[in-house]
Amino acid sequence: MNAAHAHLMLNHVPVLGLAFGLGLLAFGVWRKNDVLKKTALTLFVIAAMVAVPVYLTGEPAEDLAKPLPGVSEAILEQHEETAVYAFAGMVAVGILALGGLLRFRAGKLVPASFAWVVLALSLVVSGVMAWTANLGGQVRHSEIRAGGAQFPITSEPNDD
Repeated sequence: MNAAHAHLMLNHVPVLGLAFGLGLLAFGVWRKNDVLKKTALTLFVIAAMVAVPVYLTGEPAEDLAKPLPGVSEAILEQHEETAVYAFAGMVAVGILALGGLLRFRAGKLVPASFAWVVLALSLVVSGVMAWTANLGGQVRHSEIRAGGAQFPITSEPNDD
């Protein structure tokens, strides 16, 4: 397994972990359910921990992807620049969530004010993560780029 493989395998965990945690935290706030809030905070911590190897394998993965046909260096650079903000945001959410778990352990309830702060931050970071993931997908998938597919599409099956 190389860095690109590791990057592609792991990159979904922080994006989806943050999204699922966001939904779970919102539901926990709405239901005033402390178990759901703490579960969401735990998801945020796990997502932030997995974001570390995702971020660290990004540069080596870029080096492997650059020479491949159809790879856009401009999109690679956009993805890399956005990833810095996504990673910083994910780490901030993870640290805040870990702090909350430590502060509100042993039967202490997670205050609504704390949950709302984490919810707001995770919503913003989720948007940045989604944009970063979209750019990452465009590196090799020309069909999702703004101009659409750059190769002719035929309805005939390929017999190769």
